[in-house]
Amino acid sequence: MTGRPLIGVSTYLETARWGVWELEAALLPAGYPRLVQAAGGVAAMLPPDDPAYAAGVVARLDGLVIAGGPDVDPGRYGAARDPRCGPEARARDSWELALIGAALAAGTPLLGICRGMQLLNVALGGTLVQHIDGHVEAVGVFGRHGVKPVPGSLYAGLVGGEVSVPTYHHQAVDRLGEGLVASAFAGDGTVEAVELAGPRWALGVQWHPEMGADVSVMRGLIEAAS
Repeated sequence: MTGRPLIGVSTYLETARWGVWELEAALLPAGYPRLVQAAGGVAAMLPPDDPAYAAGVVARLDGLVIAGGPDVDPGRYGAARDPRCGPEARARDSWELALIGAALAAGTPLLGICRGMQLLNVALGGTLVQHIDGHVEAVGVFGRHGVKPVPGSLYAGLVGGEVSVPTYHHQAVDRLGEGLVASAFAGDGTVEAVELAGPRWALGVQWHPEMGADVSVMRGLIEAAS
């Protein structure tokens, strides 16, 4: 380990094909562990599990990443389902909400990416916009757009000024959760980063740092986890 922080990253459970096999697999796009490694950490996959184990798992980690993925169940924030909302991922919602709660309670540094940012907001009582147009250029293709940080925020301290980021999402933060502040915006006003006010290190970004070359956000998590 050579002293590198251990960073847990939540994962999918999906049917996958490799070699002669087609089986259910714990999946994580390789960009996530590569980003953790490039920033100086060791990545540990955290597939959906019994939420009762979340606190014990988080206690063994130095930092936590909630990865991107499917839409959050609107019932989690008391909303009726929009027809454009994606299929439910109940096991993942339950597991990741438990991980987030455990990390916040323990003060473990936490980074939410895309769905992970949205779930952090929901965990703290916030709501989501279930569909916005214009943020997915083509199915299965990451786009890019500018993100402008709020001066003085944790996010601004990590990235400096406005940056062009890889992005793929059709949902967004609506009402902010308790204790969260918006720390970056897209040109159309969409919230692109949120962070927890106060001393605890908790940051969510709507875009996908694992799909680019900039390690600044992950490096911030690694430094907080060290």
